[in-house]
Amino acid sequence: MEKQAIVELLGKSALFGSLAAVDRGAIASGMRPVQFEPDQMIFSRGDPAREMYLVLEGKVRLSILSSDGRELSFAHAGPRNIFGEIATLDGGERTASATAISRVQAMALPQRTMLDFVENRPRVAVATIQFLCGRLRETDQLLEAIALHRIEVRLARLLLSALKLQAGAAVLLDLGMSQSELALLIGASRPKVSVALGLLQEMGAITRKGANLVCNTGMLEEIVETE
Repeated sequence: MEKQAIVELLGKSALFGSLAAVDRGAIASGMRPVQFEPDQMIFSRGDPAREMYLVLEGKVRLSILSSDGRELSFAHAGPRNIFGEIATLDGGERTASATAISRVQAMALPQRTMLDFVENRPRVAVATIQFLCGRLRETDQLLEAIALHRIEVRLARLLLSALKLQAGAAVLLDLGMSQSELALLIGASRPKVSVALGLLQEMGAITRKGANLVCNTGMLEEIVETE
């Protein structure tokens, strides 16, 4: 991928999106291309952090293991998403494992390069603080959703997030994941997710179309708001 295309993708990322093109260009120059095959472990929880990644193509699952050995997936990273940033920034161990779900094309930014940008470019430092604060807010909201909301509401929230809150009529959504993956993302079992999908369908919030879902965003928002 050409440098300008990477600069544009950085501009759409949560971490670097607020930066000027000159700063994003400098960051792109410090990155190197990497590729991961389906089911390849990119890093494991507890590993030392050497770099963070910008996804260009494909999808990565971020997960941890529960006390009984179950894999709990709490996020997916797709195109223009950054992952591996927490340990890269603080120098600690990886807080989660990252596994390629599909073939992944990404750009890796070495830890030392990123820290140099933070130390020498105030705009990068401010963007990093804002990004980390946003991640903390998202984590708080996720914990609240798992603790307080019914499974169908959690699922509706996830679908809205995948749709990026597109308002209006029906929208075709390809989640690119199985019901087991959905279950991992919302902290439930696969059978319960299947039941929740059925409930959302009965409510008119979704319609199944092959491997895709036709989502009524207005109905999904109503389900979330009335919880």
